[in-house]
Amino acid sequence: MQIPTIWQNKLAAEFEKEYFKKLVSFLNQETETIYPAEDLIFNAFEKCSFDDLKVVIIGQDPYHGSGQANGLCFSVNDGIKVPPSLNNIFKEIHNDLGIEKPKTGNLESWAKQGVLLLNSILTVKANQAASHRNQGWEIFTDAVIKLISEHKQQVVFLLWGKYAQQKAKMLDSTKHCILTAAHPSPLSVRYFFGNKHFSKTNQYLQQVGKETIDWS
Repeated sequence: MQIPTIWQNKLAAEFEKEYFKKLVSFLNQETETIYPAEDLIFNAFEKCSFDDLKVVIIGQDPYHGSGQANGLCFSVNDGIKVPPSLNNIFKEIHNDLGIEKPKTGNLESWAKQGVLLLNSILTVKANQAASHRNQGWEIFTDAVIKLISEHKQQVVFLLWGKYAQQKAKMLDSTKHCILTAAHPSPLSVRYFFGNKHFSKTNQYLQQVGKETIDWS
């Protein structure tokens, strides 16, 4: 598993901690198929550099179906059917900004503009949702969130659903923009629709002199 140098330097202390060593050992001993592919586990960090980071979206764990997960939360590989939650995100973007639904569910273009698409858990067993819960990933990604809150300025955090909203206590609300809404899953989407988080994000970025995100 490789993580880009700038992130590696910022998170060096985490890699030396006992929990992370146990996590690596657990992954090495896993006999079943794991998603995403090994070279995509840290894809969120690969595609979004620390220096360019402007927005953080927090998911829970990767998609567990074949070919879906690409290391970016809510995102799927090109050619894969758009999952329901992502489809609802696209609907909200359309209602908010008038942008038509993209032809792909691959959100790499967002990441390259400075959107960190961070799952709290970075791996999963095939066909078994949340199967790598409580193995250490949550400790690591919480450290990432704290790092961003402490060492970056004027970042927009999009916290959708109760799970993501629990991370708010780690964030410095005096220097960041924190937007919360229901999760975009079909179970709660009626409370997600109308949040206008995409236009609000761009308005905030514009106010603080940063480039806005092209959500198309």
